[in-house]
Amino acid sequence: MLAAQRRDELLERLRRDGRIVAKTTAADLGISEDSIRRDLRELAAEGLCQRVYGGALPVSPAVTDYAGRREVAVESKERVASAAARLVHPGCTVILDGGTTALAVARRLPRDLVATVVTHSPTIAVALVDHPTVEVQLLGGRLFKHSLVTCGAAAVEAASAVNADIFMLGVTGIHHEAGLTTGDPDEAAMKRALAARAGDTYVLGSSEKIGAASPFRVLRLHEVSGIILDAAPEDRARRDLERAGAVVISAST
Repeated sequence: MLAAQRRDELLERLRRDGRIVAKTTAADLGISEDSIRRDLRELAAEGLCQRVYGGALPVSPAVTDYAGRREVAVESKERVASAAARLVHPGCTVILDGGTTALAVARRLPRDLVATVVTHSPTIAVALVDHPTVEVQLLGGRLFKHSLVTCGAAAVEAASAVNADIFMLGVTGIHHEAGLTTGDPDEAAMKRALAARAGDTYVLGSSEKIGAASPFRVLRLHEVSGIILDAAPEDRARRDLERAGAVVISAST
């Protein structure tokens, strides 16, 4: 089998099965496992898969820059944001992560809601400037321009003083094996720091993130209170998450 044919076959298996196991694929194709690993390295270098131990997973389109993410899975984000906003109760303190889905949550908070929003996203803070009854606390630190959030030591230290009821967590990958992942190690550390300051953490699971993975783990599935999805109950990736023990909150209810 030519290299180009192997590449096409690997991409098709990734699309069809949602994963590639190097050992099994090598046996199926009658070639060496080293050849499969080399192919996966090349595909990963082109951004076409996310390598993991023993194989590869689909790469998340949510790792693109902030401007690009605004055009991805817009309707799914709106549905997830609406469901997330319903979890914010009067009088509570909620941490809103950065990202386009979290921004949609901020815009859906009821105009009569009395609550406190803590965020490390200047974009979200600005979006809530005109909200009449939501107090906003902005955490400072180094601005990570890719996602328009603050992170680093100063931001983590600022987060340590927060005590919140809810954290709305944004990630770029939600996978039943890889867990909750994102594309930058400092951003992953900041998300963990914020999750540690909240009683409940809910994941904003718009469709482009489901079944995909990014390089850096944020949390395991059992470490969050729920994942808000708009995927149908029969969706394979949703079933995989539920079988792995994830608590799924339907965005359609």
